[in-house]
Amino acid sequence: MKKTLVLTGMIFLYLAHFVNAQVFTANDEVPEYFLKRYLSEEEMNTPVVHDRIEESIPPTGPLRMVAEFDPLQAVMIRYPLGLPYSFIASLSQEIEVITIVSSNTQANQVLNLYNQNGVNTANCSFMVASTDSYWSRDYGPWFVFDGNNQPGIVDFPYNRPRPGDNAVPGHTATYLGIDYYYMNVEHTGGNLMVDGLGTAASTDLVYEENTNLTMAQIHQRMQDYLGVTDYDVTIDPLGDYIKHIDTWSKYLAPDKILIGQVPPSDPRYNDFEDVAEYFANRITPWGYPYKVYRVYTPGGNPATPYTNSLIANNRVFVPLTGSTWDSQAIEAYEEAMPGYEIIGVNWNQWYNTDALHCRTREVADLGMLYVDHRPHFGEIEWQDSLAVTTSIAAHSGESLYADSLLIHYSINSGAYQQALLVESDEGFTGYIKDYAGGDTIRYYLYTADQSGRQTKHPIMGQHDPHWFVVGEQAITDLVIAPDTLYFIDELKNTFLIQNPTANAVQISGIENISADAAAMMNQLPAFPYEIEAGESLSVEVEIVVPVAGSNPEYDFYEEIIIIESELGDYELVVMINKDLITTLSDRLASSGIQVYPNPFVSQTIFEFELLDSQFVQLFIFDLQGRFIASINDGILTKGKHKLLWNGLNNEQQAVGSGLYIYQLRFEDKTVRGKLLRK
Repeated sequence: MKKTLVLTGMIFLYLAHFVNAQVFTANDEVPEYFLKRYLSEEEMNTPVVHDRIEESIPPTGPLRMVAEFDPLQAVMIRYPLGLPYSFIASLSQEIEVITIVSSNTQANQVLNLYNQNGVNTANCSFMVASTDSYWSRDYGPWFVFDGNNQPGIVDFPYNRPRPGDNAVPGHTATYLGIDYYYMNVEHTGGNLMVDGLGTAASTDLVYEENTNLTMAQIHQRMQDYLGVTDYDVTIDPLGDYIKHIDTWSKYLAPDKILIGQVPPSDPRYNDFEDVAEYFANRITPWGYPYKVYRVYTPGGNPATPYTNSLIANNRVFVPLTGSTWDSQAIEAYEEAMPGYEIIGVNWNQWYNTDALHCRTREVADLGMLYVDHRPHFGEIEWQDSLAVTTSIAAHSGESLYADSLLIHYSINSGAYQQALLVESDEGFTGYIKDYAGGDTIRYYLYTADQSGRQTKHPIMGQHDPHWFVVGEQAITDLVIAPDTLYFIDELKNTFLIQNPTANAVQISGIENISADAAAMMNQLPAFPYEIEAGESLSVEVEIVVPVAGSNPEYDFYEEIIIIESELGDYELVVMINKDLITTLSDRLASSGIQVYPNPFVSQTIFEFELLDSQFVQLFIFDLQGRFIASINDGILTKGKHKLLWNGLNNEQQAVGSGLYIYQLRFEDKTVRGKLLRK
């Protein structure tokens, strides 16, 4: 288990912070909902004593506790409500709303109220259970997936003397038909946020309420039951009695965190800034520090409880109160969460430490399609293609669509391309290709399974992709140009040894290693010879006539020139026309072929006669032997034929002026020659 990280090493109450906390005097009328979230006078005098039932065996590992921004199938609330009907109506349009009620009779009453207030009752269900308050966040269930990809609920002793609330996780496990586990760490949902990848955060309230356990024991239980391997236990910069982390902070993604902000004149200012700085330097499971976003939460009246929001799949519901800072809070979320729909929920019954997040509880999508990918980021060392690897868990049990497991990537903000993810030893792997050094790559993953689910990584895909920069390609080789040297009609030709590297390169020798070599090099420099960075060496090659070693069964005779250097040996292929000592006109005359006009401006014609039907190929190459165009590649009938080349390549682009090689192949012979385009 990793070392506990405690902000500034201070594990004690910040009594001075109570100066700006929301408090009531003896003469104030204290709202019941406010008293209950804190503690009523009776509760203050009632110790929190839970029957410490025997802990269950922990779930089979490895475990993953579900994050708030993971896929949800429902949101759980409690009646009587602490929420406006407008919010419930909006929520129900896209997701199931599970309402905890005390009886079936009450369920029917609530259903009528929902119908009267525009709630989509087709998306509503009811769980009958006795409760004491509507803070389903604090006492609600914690969802995990075990090592067999099965969902379960982890329960804990709720840190309030409210037996009805404390029993809700067990009722939920029965209601959903999933496994139930019990962990003896007194806790509360408002003081725990997780990233879905083994990292969690709470204030030091968790230590204060579990004096029967050591810090190490608390952390070990968090790992054993929830899969939390990195547990950040921090001070409470808000300085409020409640000490819940959701009153000033919120994970928005595995690499993003939202933290409240107060003015410099506020006594809590330094503590807020210390917390923000800590997370800005904290390395996320994705390998780089958190992206820290701030939202102005000075408190006061109207309240500013902006971190106390709810993420419900692709929507974020933000509590608003009519404060001057409402619009700025919406902008903060829009900046931090591109692609999400940010919805303000304006109500006059939100408080600085008690708002929308406190009164809702997500229910994980029990059949979610989960993608775990550790993204590339920063500057990546150059490589020809970049592997992207991920694991994919279809908790529905349905098969993945193999043709719908994709990497979508964009090079330098260009159009997105696709690459397939294929099952591999590491999970699923695909490759990003065809980029250059210095390019910026943006990418996201897309997956789908036969349950109808689909997901992206990151969640908003193209709106908020992963990105990295490809490092410059380090050139470490010489370039031989051309890589094949053709001798068609000329007895002399030239190749270059180019040095594109950053340093001088020493050439130790150049020789033709072919037996009875016909290609001889003239005027070679003395060796060793040094080619400076960015420079080149021109080497002239001459054919000795008659061609030594020519074989009449082949059209070309091949030789190999070796260039030896400190970077290694390089081969240059030399292709010599076996009929080089015969003139072009003699060869054409004897073959019965006419090529005219040659030289040509716009087109040239190949004329010949066939004595019977046969397969005929006519291809055009450049002097480096690169394919240019196919004029004919099929059967021609008996008789006279004229094949025309219009000077276009196979992409229908006009080639430039210069020398080109044609190859006209019949069943019993092949004729090659040169063409000159003016």
